[in-house]
Amino acid sequence: MFADPPDGDVLADAETELMTELVGVQKTLSPVLKAKALDNRLPDPILGDEYAERTMRRLDPGYDKGRFGTSQLGLAAVVRAKAHDDWARSFLAGHPEAVVLHLGCGLDARVYRIDPPATVDWYDLDYPAVITLRQQMLPPREHCTLISSSVTDLTWLEQIPRGRPLLMIAEGLVPYLTETELRRLLTSVVETFPTGGIQFDTVSVWAWRTSKWDPTLRRYGTRFRCGFDDPAALADWHPRLEYVDEAPMNDSPLLTAKAPANVRRVYRLLNLLPGLKRSTAIVRFRF
Repeated sequence: MFADPPDGDVLADAETELMTELVGVQKTLSPVLKAKALDNRLPDPILGDEYAERTMRRLDPGYDKGRFGTSQLGLAAVVRAKAHDDWARSFLAGHPEAVVLHLGCGLDARVYRIDPPATVDWYDLDYPAVITLRQQMLPPREHCTLISSSVTDLTWLEQIPRGRPLLMIAEGLVPYLTETELRRLLTSVVETFPTGGIQFDTVSVWAWRTSKWDPTLRRYGTRFRCGFDDPAALADWHPRLEYVDEAPMNDSPLLTAKAPANVRRVYRLLNLLPGLKRSTAIVRFRF
């Protein structure tokens, strides 16, 4: 159930102030949230996230006057979220006592969509300004802990219980890390926990190097900081890390089956170009 909101004028002022505190990559949570909210208004949604729609209405009451774009922050972001959700459900079905690290959580309602059992301890982590906004937007949940921290400040690992299977989810995060930061994150997680899964999305080298000209990223004053043409090779970073598989994104059957006609046409054209078809990869590993 949703929590009852406070007085409308007070809420609007508080939320506007919180949004202005976001900087750089933190601001990309807004277009991603909007995509998930618009998806929920489709006759047959891909993700079906009512929390996204309700939150977006509070941040921007007129958001639904727009249409899906065709950038990586458009409907493809909804497909990306669905892939991460499906993988997480599969992992938790086999590890009902797991710990989940949801890194760079933004305003994503994944813990509510997946609704894990009480035996799962879930941790949502993001910058302090984002976590403050999240506390205003989403209701508290038992066995779900919010951590205010930069992902790269790995002291937050000290707050996570050890000795249990771990699932690390990083949606829309990895491209904004340097390769050194990503390597340190992955190896630290693998060395801290006995077993688990890691799932994230990344971009190709071409998408990384051209991101400084991407109009959406420029609007938010950010750019990608790493990219990989063969993300499976990241398993070589640690002897316990093993590549599992990849989920489709720009060429996902969900896009051709459920996207509005204008979006389907554009993605069909984009997928004729190999560089664009695999400009983003959703990958998972185990250890």
